[in-house]
Amino acid sequence: MTSKITTFELPVESNGHEFGSVKTLNGIGYGGEFPLTAMLDTACFFCDGGKEVHVTETSVIPIEPCPLPEGITTEIILRVPSGKIIVSDNLGPVYDAFDHERVKFASYNSAKGVAQVIEAFAEQGCAFGYVGNSCPRLYPDGEGRYIIASPGYDEETDEYTSPGIEMAWICTDLWAYSIADYEDWLRKGGNARPYDTIVEIPAGVYKFTHHTGKRGFNAYAEGIVVYANIEKIEEI
Repeated sequence: MTSKITTFELPVESNGHEFGSVKTLNGIGYGGEFPLTAMLDTACFFCDGGKEVHVTETSVIPIEPCPLPEGITTEIILRVPSGKIIVSDNLGPVYDAFDHERVKFASYNSAKGVAQVIEAFAEQGCAFGYVGNSCPRLYPDGEGRYIIASPGYDEETDEYTSPGIEMAWICTDLWAYSIADYEDWLRKGGNARPYDTIVEIPAGVYKFTHHTGKRGFNAYAEGIVVYANIEKIEEI
């Protein structure tokens, strides 16, 4: 006796997940009528889950709702007792949180996975954040506040719009920014490269708020794109 084969091409409902360009599911179900259980080829950009789906005659919906339907805004703390920071894309091997043997991270292609890496770097004393291949800058944003941002670009005038005086340019070979207390980095064996920048800021405790994992963030938006806000929250 052969099993019945059901083929389908149906719209995918999100159930709070974010699957990017996945709008329909093509598949084959074995052994009976609808409803069926199937697997998407891609995971949710936010939670790294949602692949197991329930298939009816009219739609496809993830069995479990997304636990992070608005994405993730990640906040970490960096202590800067020296009053100097080193600004770079990559401060390894002094700081290296990409140790998947020690901690089982979600996929780095998901907001959850990026947040886990950011938090692991923060535990080591490094403020890290994914920014793509954007080569952003560090700018002042008021007393005790800074932003990591890309300047806006006007195609008609072929000119850039800057949010302030550039304090550091970040080469994004790693597609990230990495910032640490300069003296801490030196004590741990750091050696500066030509495109690393040492910046003086008031000594203190700083909160970094990273935005790329939240719903609606658009790295390709017109104008200035802010990847992270930095704010001094405590004296040392």
